[in-house]
Amino acid sequence: MIFTNKQTAVALWILIALFVFRVIGQLVVVLYAPTFLPPMKEWYSGLMPYQYLLPSQILIIIFFTKVTLDISRGSGYWAKPKRKLGLWLRNFGIVYLAAMVVRYVLRMSLYPDERWFGGTIPIFFHWVLASYIILLGSYHVRVSRSA
Repeated sequence: MIFTNKQTAVALWILIALFVFRVIGQLVVVLYAPTFLPPMKEWYSGLMPYQYLLPSQILIIIFFTKVTLDISRGSGYWAKPKRKLGLWLRNFGIVYLAAMVVRYVLRMSLYPDERWFGGTIPIFFHWVLASYIILLGSYHVRVSRSA
């Protein structure tokens, strides 16, 4: 499926919004531990302690917002076609997504009591980030071909 520049920008904004909701959800759980949201162990992927995870997530949001603003406006560093970068991003995103799909399959096979959604909040949002990277890479490849 080939996206137009406008459709690409809309899809990127949706992916950022999903990630923002994830960060807000995790922050609410840390601060208030509401019963209507999954407990912290469901949100935590274990890669880094939360005091480092939250700032890194905020940096991702800021960076992705800048990239998406450039593409939405059709101007700025990230709106200019960069074929090599696009190919690299698309390939990296595909590998990243594939690794997270394998992670999901392994988790479901190792922890059958968690099927199908238990403990998968971090995995789902890695899918969101990987999709953003793939879409951004595809944008650069497509735009550089037409330029």
